[in-house]
Amino acid sequence: MNMKFGTTLKNCRHLMECAKELGVQVVGVKFHVSGSCKELQTYIHAISDARCVFDMAGEFGFKMNMLDIGGGFTGSELQLEEVNHVIRPLLDVYFPKESGVNVIAEPGRYYVSSAFTLAVNVIAKKTVEYDKLLPSGVEQTRNDDEPIFTYYINDGVYGSFANKLSEKLNTIPEVHKKYKEDEPLFASSLWGPSCDELDQIVENCLLPELSVGDWLIFDNMGSGTLGEQSTFNDYQRPLIYYMMSFSDWDEMQDAGIASDTLMKNFFFVPSCIQLSPEDRFSTAA
Repeated sequence: MNMKFGTTLKNCRHLMECAKELGVQVVGVKFHVSGSCKELQTYIHAISDARCVFDMAGEFGFKMNMLDIGGGFTGSELQLEEVNHVIRPLLDVYFPKESGVNVIAEPGRYYVSSAFTLAVNVIAKKTVEYDKLLPSGVEQTRNDDEPIFTYYINDGVYGSFANKLSEKLNTIPEVHKKYKEDEPLFASSLWGPSCDELDQIVENCLLPELSVGDWLIFDNMGSGTLGEQSTFNDYQRPLIYYMMSFSDWDEMQDAGIASDTLMKNFFFVPSCIQLSPEDRFSTAA
């Protein structure tokens, strides 16, 4: 876990002492597990530590009534179910209803991570040595005749991938162009346009050979992307196109929202993104 804020369990007693001396009322505990953390055991340790802090607070006369389990949920219902399966029994044991402790969460990422799909295109490519792509300690097993590609795309960590600087990327690139199932895949890496060594989007992945101008699609790019973009080197921020399904469109029409008012905030879908037939707008709409 990245210690951006907060404290360790060891320092909590000192904080309680300071709060007592200053007359500050301590009302609860908050912890946060990063969205890049895949170990559910982390939640077990966090809730156990929180219980220790509550007991410690009681020794100082504080009556705490709030536990915030933070956020970091990836937007996947499966991940949310897995977390719930782990923490629900613990909360029933450590913080039962009769304890009077209110348990809250901050599932912002869960609600908005799937709100955006990012489309980027390849602006440059080059062939690199295979051993430069391999993580340290990984044995080389490939055929030396196979090319290895590095692709540069028109967005990076100083744009929509800003959260890549502090946590792992939770989405994988999808190739937009159609290719045959038996088409060979090559070890590849993806980089942003800044020429900065930090501007690496994907260290190593398998992709068919791409050309300059080809499009890549990243799903679940709604959390920690648009709000954290910089204007580094005057890079333009990507255009935003709003889309909705036909069923949602019909529902809003039934609610009495005039189409001319609504369409002021909507654009036609760019050619790089293909909607299914049932989700496409007609030109008349």
